[in-house]
Amino acid sequence: MSSFTGDPNFCPECGNVLPLPGRQDTVTCPRCGYCIPVVEIAAQEIKATVVFNQLEQSSIAMQDEGDSDLKGPVIDRRCSRCNKEGMVYHTRQMRSADEGQTVFFTCVHCRYQEKEDS
Repeated sequence: MSSFTGDPNFCPECGNVLPLPGRQDTVTCPRCGYCIPVVEIAAQEIKATVVFNQLEQSSIAMQDEGDSDLKGPVIDRRCSRCNKEGMVYHTRQMRSADEGQTVFFTCVHCRYQEKEDS
């Protein structure tokens, strides 16, 4: 009797993920060596479901919500000009690929922009 039952993508003996069928007539578990004939798993139908999380509003209200240039995540960072919390950020690769990205911050209150090289 098998130790595991259910999904045919897993070995019924040890529970390991089975490899995709190849040219052989059997699928062999790489962990325990258990063999399953390909005809047993050849006609299976695989279904997937994608669930998207609800878009949450930021805890910091933007003064001008109609302004399209301030889209992006709002973080708790203090503006060095107006000293208020809340900045929108985005990143760009400004230098070569082996160096870090540059992070651009924009204050949601006074629109002051800062950049930080990482």
